[in-house]
Amino acid sequence: MANITQRQTWMKTLAKAELKQLEALVSKLDTLPSYSFLRSPEIGLTMVQGSTGGTGKPFNLGDMTITRCVVQLESPAKSESIVGFGYIGGRSHRHAELAAFCDALLQSPEWHDQIQSEVIQPLKTANLQRQELKKRQTSATKVNFLTMVRGE
Repeated sequence: MANITQRQTWMKTLAKAELKQLEALVSKLDTLPSYSFLRSPEIGLTMVQGSTGGTGKPFNLGDMTITRCVVQLESPAKSESIVGFGYIGGRSHRHAELAAFCDALLQSPEWHDQIQSEVIQPLKTANLQRQELKKRQTSATKVNFLTMVRGE
């Protein structure tokens, strides 16, 4: 069983993934188990807090739309039910559903390694590439303001 930090990491990766890439990676997997909804995808709001400089007193920044979903893997032994959760920013029912499904698969010993290598790792790599591209684009627009001293 994964520890809390590992699960938080893969849930973050799933939440930040692009839907098209997540769908493509999941569709490549063979003979996936079926699942049922414990909570169908639903859209809601959450309050986002910020803090000055990252260390100051927290303040309410505003509301953010989120979509959540809870699924349960179908298993012959009902005592071994595995429940997966998906919370994503935005309004995509399908994204939340796939995130919850992958979370459930990652908790399953039979599927954990395959999902880690074939879904999570490619998503992490793609996310790092997007971050690098954004960083390069941002640094290309950087302006250095110098204070000029007047000659006397």
